[in-house]
Amino acid sequence: MGFADLLDEVGGFGRFQMIHVTLLSIPGLLMASQNLLNNFTAGVPEHHCRIPNITAALNESAAALLRAFIPLDSSLTPSRCSRYTDAQWHLITDKPSHTNASDLQTEACAEGWTYDKTEFISSIVSEVISESGLYSLFSCRFGRKGMLIWSYFQLAVLGTFTALSPSYVVYCIFRFLTGMSVSGVILNAVSLKVEWIPTKARTLVGTISSFFFTFGQMILAGVAYSLKDWRKIHVAVCLPFFAFFFYSWWYSESARWLVLNGRSEEALKHLHRVAKINGKPEMTEKITLEVLESHMQKEVQSSKSIYTVFDLLKTPTMRKISMCLMVVWFSTSFAYYGLAMDLQKFGVNIYLMQIIFGAVDFPAKLVALLMLSFLGRRITQGTCLLVSASVIFANIFVPKDMQITRTALAVLGKGFTSASFTCIYLFTGELYPTVIRQTGMGFVSTMARIGSMAAPAVLILDEILPALPSIVYGGSAVLAGFIAFLLPETLDIPLPDTIEDVEEKSNPHHPSPSVNIWRRQKLKQIQH
Repeated sequence: MGFADLLDEVGGFGRFQMIHVTLLSIPGLLMASQNLLNNFTAGVPEHHCRIPNITAALNESAAALLRAFIPLDSSLTPSRCSRYTDAQWHLITDKPSHTNASDLQTEACAEGWTYDKTEFISSIVSEVISESGLYSLFSCRFGRKGMLIWSYFQLAVLGTFTALSPSYVVYCIFRFLTGMSVSGVILNAVSLKVEWIPTKARTLVGTISSFFFTFGQMILAGVAYSLKDWRKIHVAVCLPFFAFFFYSWWYSESARWLVLNGRSEEALKHLHRVAKINGKPEMTEKITLEVLESHMQKEVQSSKSIYTVFDLLKTPTMRKISMCLMVVWFSTSFAYYGLAMDLQKFGVNIYLMQIIFGAVDFPAKLVALLMLSFLGRRITQGTCLLVSASVIFANIFVPKDMQITRTALAVLGKGFTSASFTCIYLFTGELYPTVIRQTGMGFVSTMARIGSMAAPAVLILDEILPALPSIVYGGSAVLAGFIAFLLPETLDIPLPDTIEDVEEKSNPHHPSPSVNIWRRQKLKQIQH
């Protein structure tokens, strides 16, 4: 008997869980906007050197006048980084070529640049330039609900104030602090969902919740297209978090967390509230404090210990899980953002490309749902990574002039990395025990943040060898795919609440010496 049995007694996946999961998932509609915002706010519009007193007067019909001031690059388009030292009026009537202008003297853009406002009215490139581990530790100390509410508020305030940034440095500071709150929202929302739903509903809930993020990618394209100004886009995708902040006070704190932190009476009140909302008011009399603590006797005893990030690595099974998850999280994020944050390279309208990249997630995640339900987490995780790697590798051999084929393969690869993300959030929440779940999720998801930071930097390798970025992205996904098969399966298995639960499932009859040493250390903590 455990907490999962109490959940079944108060209605299983009832009215409360439906409302709870829906309210927690709605902010996911704008989480894609936070993660992929730079595609539009930092998009690089077409530009050329500013020509004082002349460029400002140019319009689309008079664009040919630029030929007198701006040389052509290798693709016969106006150079972005140089201009003629003196006006070359004779070039206006000449047929564009390199031979008739190759000997003319040029200089750098001394007065800055003029930007094309067709695709972006304003971006930080044209205007301004002229996280998670900490929040996870806090949520283990102050609770999932409290940190989630604070994360909503921080994201709403700092995200909105980002639009007022007067310089690039200020912009980066605001985005950094906003990114911390994004991690707080995602990780605490996942835990609050997982810890209030029955075992059999976890797969369906996890997948459906991820569809909010998927639809949010398409919303981002619509918002960015309609506004085309980075300041207005920031306000549009951050202001709604004030609404999420106000309704988040309705959430119920995780009863598991409350019991494990010596607040069993509060946990009982939340259980009674859930029972009433689910139409099981009679259970408020049957489930007493004694019943609750008897169901979670081992967990209550374990709660007297102090857990840190080092406990993720002290025992064999926890160490294996943590090391494997670090690689899987890094590679999933690395490949995902390597594809998703460079939409301009595909030569397709950036807004249309964002919609396509979002739409492909629907079939990909439906496939993931079926695989998660019937094949399990481990096979799904490994397969999604290996398939995405194979697609990335395949794109290396497609000629650059076959743009449609290259784009289709990139979209397919992005779909499978999205499915991998869906799986890893669910998988990680099921692998780590309640006493250290948030710490564990924060620890391994930090690797995802590192992966997302490293992904754009790898694109620089394109200058050495065009295929090199794809080789790096694909190689990372292959490695992580095979490592994912080393993780224990969690399909239809109740959530572990203590580290002992995790170790016993791995080796129920013969615990390793390191487990016994760890137990003695925790016993001393309890005695003191």
